[in-house]
Amino acid sequence: MLLLLLAGAAAFYLLQRIIYQRYWNAGLHIGVEFEAHSAYEGDISYLREEITNDKHLPLPALEVNLAMDRALKFSGDARENANVTDQSYRRDLFSLFMRQRVIRRLPFVCEKRGYYELTKADVIGYDFFFQRSFHSDRILRSALYVYPRLTDTRRIALLCRAVSGMIVTQNRLFPDPFCFFGIRDYHPSDPMHHINWKASAKGQGLLVNQFDSTTNIRLRIILDTEDSGIVRQEELTEEGIRIAASLGFRIVKERMELTVTGNGMNKVCLKDGAGQIQTLYRELSRIDIHKPVPRLWEELRKEKEQPQSGIIYVIISMNQDEDTARSIASMAENVPLMWVIPVQNAGDCVTAPSGGVHIFKWEMNRS
Repeated sequence: MLLLLLAGAAAFYLLQRIIYQRYWNAGLHIGVEFEAHSAYEGDISYLREEITNDKHLPLPALEVNLAMDRALKFSGDARENANVTDQSYRRDLFSLFMRQRVIRRLPFVCEKRGYYELTKADVIGYDFFFQRSFHSDRILRSALYVYPRLTDTRRIALLCRAVSGMIVTQNRLFPDPFCFFGIRDYHPSDPMHHINWKASAKGQGLLVNQFDSTTNIRLRIILDTEDSGIVRQEELTEEGIRIAASLGFRIVKERMELTVTGNGMNKVCLKDGAGQIQTLYRELSRIDIHKPVPRLWEELRKEKEQPQSGIIYVIISMNQDEDTARSIASMAENVPLMWVIPVQNAGDCVTAPSGGVHIFKWEMNRS
């Protein structure tokens, strides 16, 4: 009798082993993706895991191993099975019955700007007695843009004031009588010919036409991401990227034409309308500050070879070497130009302005 039981147990063990080896991966769907397509530096985003066992065979243990860039760090309860070395690794265990689906949301912190992809999940299944393991690599296709963190609104307003000579507000300082914008209540200072008599007759008081502002001035931001010094200053390079993103948002919001280019990115041209700003954010997210880039003076030479009127230049560069300062001063002889210099602290020195160069000192650690 005992021998019969042992033989039956051995037969069951071999049978389940054969079944699991052949069918453990059948009907097994592994879905892992970023819930959002974009986030900002410092934001908490989520990774969604959806594991489905769509067959009549339970999976007593299933292991799903993931690897993300170390700049994306799991937070909260998701840190329990996570480890950060060269990448941010996570090991999840599941136990699935027949025809069961499990969904998990894993929070993580976007610590750095960048473009991140999920490309692969390492899946390990086990037989009923946990004696044999079976491996499978699943291809994933999910990507996340982490946009540069936007800087303080008041500081960007100061920069806009320095660039344009006026406070950036929604007040129409130079109304265009051919560009109708809307109507509003009458003020004693409004001229009589602006009164909309037809709209006033339908309302409870006098209403006047509003006219939008128009300008032929275009802004061009040149972003320098070169960091070839003996001591790298990645914080200042990243701050320059944040300045470009924040200034770009404010300028486009004010319906001005904007072009952003640089020695580490592709050119982005934006017409008026803040709805296009995502194009700029995505391009700035893809900048790799560790790659070698041309010197800034090479970019400025290209600009000088193709002169255009009605353009205000804003150069964002932490580099204050003699070649950079000379090339910027040479360009400022022909065009209005602002040089934004990111520095760590208020006491850090900046290049003295020369020629037509306007210097804007941007203190990174300003309270």
